[in-house]
Amino acid sequence: MVQTKRWLTGLALGAALTITTYGAITASAFFNNEHSPQSSSTQGKAKNVIVFVGDGMGAAHRDAIRLATKGVNGELEMDDMPYSGIVHTNSADKKSFITDSAAAATAIATGVKSYNGAIGVDVNGKPVQTILEQAKEAGKSTGLVTTSQVTDATPAAFAAHVANRSSQSDIAKQYLENSKVDVILGGGEDYWYPSENPGKHPDHPSEDPSEASKGTQGNLVEKAKQLGYTYVSNADELRQAHSNKLLGLFANEEMFQQRPEGEGDVYNPVASLPEMTKKAIDILSKNKKGFFLLVEEEAIDEMSHENNASLMLKAGQQFDKAVAIGKEYAKKHPDTLVIVLADHECGGLAIETANDTDESGDGKTLSSEDGPLPVAHSEQTFTIDWTTTGHTGVDVPLTAMGPGADKLTGVYENTHIHDVIVQAMRRK
Repeated sequence: MVQTKRWLTGLALGAALTITTYGAITASAFFNNEHSPQSSSTQGKAKNVIVFVGDGMGAAHRDAIRLATKGVNGELEMDDMPYSGIVHTNSADKKSFITDSAAAATAIATGVKSYNGAIGVDVNGKPVQTILEQAKEAGKSTGLVTTSQVTDATPAAFAAHVANRSSQSDIAKQYLENSKVDVILGGGEDYWYPSENPGKHPDHPSEDPSEASKGTQGNLVEKAKQLGYTYVSNADELRQAHSNKLLGLFANEEMFQQRPEGEGDVYNPVASLPEMTKKAIDILSKNKKGFFLLVEEEAIDEMSHENNASLMLKAGQQFDKAVAIGKEYAKKHPDTLVIVLADHECGGLAIETANDTDESGDGKTLSSEDGPLPVAHSEQTFTIDWTTTGHTGVDVPLTAMGPGADKLTGVYENTHIHDVIVQAMRRK
């Protein structure tokens, strides 16, 4: 009998459950992990950990990226992994349980739920040690790679502690002085010159721009150089860099332009996410004690905020290529735990086709918002329907391989991811 793998996506507050056909096992096998036999590689110690975050990437995003890249019957690299789970994303914010990236990343990085906007602090604003910091204490090398500002919410929550995500220059300073991250690659150069460019998060124009640079002065790029970092600002310099400490800033803000289609939208990073991922792994893997690496594709989220399907898909395809690089390394080094997940879903994305009709058979339900888009390796097309320009409260899928990955099956809070990683890194 042909079995089907299924993503189980909970709607807001668990009001309903959408079951989407996805691959090669039954739902029962999904929850009991029957599809992946126990392997010694899941039981050992995780010398290396690579966490891939597709910001804003829900189950339907993964399906849409798969259809556009591999077709109806193909599998993305991020889906072709032996273990899978479903993650609750709600924050501890008193105003809204719908999380932002800061609270979600803080939960994953520290194992503690916090308020929206929190970076590495609990609901009382108290700093909580992160996975990256624990890896550093264990003598491992550490890295942050993103197509957003390197000081934006997701990477920041793994290596800094501030009460408000807008304090990006203070976050940069903490990278250098406190967490001492070895490899930092992405955008956001402006925040490394705080006295010249007091920044604010572009999604929060009401915030006081002075907050971003309060208590921080000077040229942080120059400070990084004094601390032994090699600084690069384009792809050629990135390829030529061999230092064990590397800072690469490739854009003033994000490494793309988030806009609706045809209104100045651009996704063409100076250094691609796969390139940055490979360079980070090449450098960090020199450490015999291992490494921790966080890789984020921010444009999946930002293009979803703009309901821009074509560039969301393009960003998702680059993200999948970066995942392939991480998986290739892990296959050669089975003491590497690789996790692929989202911090939350964005856009309320749904997939439709031109042949969709209502229950009576009369009238098409096609939204016509984005599409038609080609299904790879076929003559079929699909359309993407957006229900919001914001984040939603639905659960997100996670896939994993390597030591500890078997502990990431089932349905759980995002804080569980932190606990599994810590346990895997500490195994004897």
